Amino acid sequence: MELIIVSGLSGSGKSIALSTLEDCGYYCIDNLPVRLIEPFVREFGSQPGKTAISIDCRNLSGDVNLFCQVLEIFKQFTIPYRILFLKAAPQILLNRYSETRRKHPLSHTADLPPADAIQRENALLEPIAAQADLMIDTSHTNIHQLRELVRARLGEKDSQQLSLCFTSFGFKQGIPLDADFIFDARCLPNPHWEPKLRPLTGRDRPVAEYLQSLPLTGAFLTQIQAFLDHWLPHFRDQNRSYLTVAIGCTGGQHRSVYLAEKLGNIFSSSPYSVLVRHRELP
Repeated sequence: MELIIVSGLSGSGKSIALSTLEDCGYYCIDNLPVRLIEPFVREFGSQPGKTAISIDCRNLSGDVNLFCQVLEIFKQFTIPYRILFLKAAPQILLNRYSETRRKHPLSHTADLPPADAIQRENALLEPIAAQADLMIDTSHTNIHQLRELVRARLGEKDSQQLSLCFTSFGFKQGIPLDADFIFDARCLPNPHWEPKLRPLTGRDRPVAEYLQSLPLTGAFLTQIQAFLDHWLPHFRDQNRSYLTVAIGCTGGQHRSVYLAEKLGNIFSSSPYSVLVRHRELP
């Protein structure tokens, strides 16, 4: 087992750090009770894989000595670990709690005002911070910057690349509500008006050959491809994990189906995970 211990002050971004590690292929456990750590390690410690466990004032119940016991468990089972500690300036944490209107975890147990709860937690977790292998101050970072910092500090990359879904649909049935981009192919000649092509779909060769013969079809595909080539990296950099490109025609049988299939083939060699689906086809 390869282990990352994620700790830090409440409100400093531990949940974001954990979700980032999860995207990087880690099995993440938030707020695992200390008494369950040894059984967990005994059961899974010898198995390969990457694990991240969040340990903070919720696990420790006000007793930082429990953290030393946890480290001894990892050493006993010879599990290599690194400690990632996140912090932020007290005033920043106060502002974050004020914006979210959430209570500090120590305010629940000790009935402390936020400023006092932050001060006490800071003192409680100081021994953990002193042992941290990696320290990140999130006082002046946004979500995206923090994700990049976590990946960079830990030398990780996303195990899940951006998933790109091309879906065909018919405007007669309404537009897909989950679409990020919608392109209207009704400007192209409709194979429906060709008697031999009407019973077929965009998956069939005669329809594909008909549409391929039209200069408009090539221009339509070329411009969509150029648009996506330019903008997809920007969406990926903003930590988008899934993006849907919807292609619509009147009935969702011919033009949109062919174009979705064609775009799926074009982007199959890209760094993205590609899926093609047809809403109106059985």
